[in-house]
This record gives sequence, structure tokens and C-alpha cells, in this order.
Amino acid sequence: MSFADFPEQQQVVQLLQRSLDRGRLGHAYLFTGGDADELEAMAQTLAKTLNCQQPLKSDSGNPLDSCDRCSSCLRVGEMLHPDVHRVRPESKLRIITIDQMRDLMEQVHLKPTEAPFKVAVIVGADRLNVQAANAFLKTLEEPPPRSVLILLSTEPQRILETILSRCLRLNFAGESGLRFDEAQMGWLATFGEAASSEPKGLLSRYGLLGTLMARLVQTKTEIEKTLAARSPLERYEEVDPRLREKWEEELSAAIEAEYRRHRTGLLAGLQWWFRDVWLQTLAVPADLLSFPQLRKTAAAVAKRISPKEARENLQVLEQTQRLLHTNVQETLALEVGLLKLKL
Repeated sequence: MSFADFPEQQQVVQLLQRSLDRGRLGHAYLFTGGDADELEAMAQTLAKTLNCQQPLKSDSGNPLDSCDRCSSCLRVGEMLHPDVHRVRPESKLRIITIDQMRDLMEQVHLKPTEAPFKVAVIVGADRLNVQAANAFLKTLEEPPPRSVLILLSTEPQRILETILSRCLRLNFAGESGLRFDEAQMGWLATFGEAASSEPKGLLSRYGLLGTLMARLVQTKTEIEKTLAARSPLERYEEVDPRLREKWEEELSAAIEAEYRRHRTGLLAGLQWWFRDVWLQTLAVPADLLSFPQLRKTAAAVAKRISPKEARENLQVLEQTQRLLHTNVQETLALEVGLLKLKL
């Protein structure tokens, strides 16, 4: 992707391009917004632009956008560039640990291998634990030359003030979190059809649970396949056993972290659909619905429950999301949540 692929975020793009044109890019940025994928895509695009071999240039000769085709851009996109590094929550508790940050800072303080800039992207910066955040402060205060640090967060209120104060914050506007691909919309339609059918007691609730769990299993399988293909385990057959064990642990942790992120997004889609149910109990205009194409199924549920019950459904889903951020057993948390819903 290039900056041209973010038409809804022109204010952010213009600010970044103005800084690039003047050669005054900040050393540390905090990207905040509701769509984690979009934040990461923008960070990746900035990394591409800084290190592109054939960039679109301004009159001053400074890069304004990436070509998205050269060897450097392709490797950044495939997470294979030696001068672009990422960390994300990869422990069972979904935190970024001090060991991860020490490894990242060690890489950042090395001179670039082949590109003009070292770029470090911290995905889910709000998941830095206190020790990791404090260890990161020195690098934020005294960043190495030719380096750019990009922190991403959908919950910036959880970030330590000492981190926030050292970053240039760019807020991503709009309802970008409502963008769902065809497969996600198809699944939401299937769930809506099942939820809106005449209630059949306990059996129908477990049918909904089965629909949700099947989607989650499919999601995890796809993530495992994608991340395994990117792992060095796929490229190097003969390696030191200790290094192989390290890569295997990193792959397992990355799969779990990515799965949890996708699960949060899937449940957020359900929350928006149940929000439509609540709005329909209030008889609001259709143009205020998040998913107008699914309004018939939402309306069918809305006819059977009160506005108070519809609002309680939203609270149940919010509580379920919070529970899943802990070490609670996944199936149990989802089962309890679905059984509490008023349909």
C-alpha cells in the first residue's frame, strides 16, 4: 500500500507528507484510532516511503510516497526487511515484555543494514507492561540517528503519560473500524439469520455458539497458515536446536496474539450488529444503522425485545470482551455470554 490508498485519512497523510517534504520527520509517532489493521498499514507505508528505492519525490527531492513495487517496499510488506522491525503482544497475557523491547532497542541502535532509516513499529503499544515501558523511555528520550519509532494503539488512555509526552500523536478519524471484508459480512449475515429465527430455547443458543466457534476455528487455522509461511522455520531447515526452539516459541506466541486480535474484531462486529438491534427498538432511521444491509435480521430481533433488553445485550458483549482479555477459558466465556443475550 501507498499513502494514496488512505483516502479517508487525508489529514494524517498530509501531515506526514509535509514533514517528509521538509525533512523534519519526528523521531517518535503515536498512531491512534479504532482500526488496528489500518494503523499498522499506515506505519508500514511510512516505513516503505522512508526506505523506498524509487519513491515519489517532492520538488525539494525528498520522498513523499512509496512506489510499493521495488525490492525494499516488497520486503517491508512481507516483514522481511532487515531495517524495519516490529513487536506486538506475544505472551499469553497479551503484553509486550521487557525482553521484547530490549531485543527491539538493540536492533534499533545498530546502523541500518542497507536502507536510509531504521524503523521500529510497536503494535499495541498500550500493552507495554510497566517494566518494558520504562526500559523504552531512554530510547525515546535519546533516539539513535536515522531512526523512526512508530507506536500504534486503539486504547491510548492505557499508555503511560511518560511515553505519550515523548511522541507526536496522530489521530485517525472516521468510522474506519466498521470496514468488514466480504467474508466477515457473510459470517455476520449467517449469525444474524440464526439469531433472528424464532427462538427455540437452549438448543438455539448452542447453535449460535457453534456458529461463532466454527468461525473462530477457521480464523485461527488461517492465521497459523499465514504466520507459519512467514516464519524462518520455513526458510531454514538446518539450524541450531536452541534457535529452532526460540523460533517455535515466537511463532506460537505470534499466532496466539494475532488470533486474539482477530477474535476481538469479530466480536466487535457482533457488537455493532446488536447496536443496530438496539437502534431498531428505538425506531431510528435506517441511515443510522452500522449494517443497513442486515437490517431485516436486526429488525426481527428488535421486535421481540425491549430497548432496555437490547441495551443489556450490548453490556453483556462488552463484559465478554473484557473477560477474554484475561486468562478465562474462551469457550466458557462465550457460552455464558451468549446464554445471557435476550433474543
